[in-house]
Amino acid sequence: MKFGVLVFPGSNCDHDTYNVIAEIARQPVEFLWHDSEDLHGVDAVLVPGGFAYGDYLRTGAIARFSPVMQAVKKFAAGGGLVLGICNGFQILTESGLLPGALMRNAGLKYICKQVHLRVETADSPFTNQLKKGAVLKIPIGHMEGNYFCEPDELRRLEAEDRIAFRYATPAGEITRGANPNGSLANIAGILNEGRNVLGMMPHPDRSSEALLGSADGWGIFRSMLEGQPVAGSQ
Repeated sequence: MKFGVLVFPGSNCDHDTYNVIAEIARQPVEFLWHDSEDLHGVDAVLVPGGFAYGDYLRTGAIARFSPVMQAVKKFAAGGGLVLGICNGFQILTESGLLPGALMRNAGLKYICKQVHLRVETADSPFTNQLKKGAVLKIPIGHMEGNYFCEPDELRRLEAEDRIAFRYATPAGEITRGANPNGSLANIAGILNEGRNVLGMMPHPDRSSEALLGSADGWGIFRSMLEGQPVAGSQ
């Protein structure tokens, strides 16, 4: 399976994401520059964290117009897998590939720490190796991670089982105290209607091997690779 990692001026997690694919997954991977419309025949696109175009105007607001994102939109429309992490999630919402928006954290401060996520669905190419209800330990590092959408859109996300992850306590409880940024309904990650696009604020790229403090993020990449659920897997 061939992966492409997008690179924008200001990306700073592109090498982290590349490393997961090259060194842990041991799959072919290449960087895709922001001004290219050629995705080089990849099977999955990874939109990494960072500060694309310096986060001028709004996070992701300029990146949405880049040539590579026009190619990614066509790729996603054709069923291609797209995973946006942190700034990548922001870019996907700005590009219209995912609904809603990411706003300033409720406390108006940058947050960088380990958080816990509850897996809300195992029915996606990104979570099929995870068990619904499982709790993952994955770090965040953002200033604009406060997810918001209109009430009708939230009802649609819930009805269509498109909320992938929610911020939770280590015991899996969805509480206000477990929500680090004020996100609506503790949302940490969502899927598009076709279930082939996932955006999430926490960083599975920074939690895919034990030496980083947690390997729980590996399950997301493993799901993309293996595609079939394993009974009782977490």
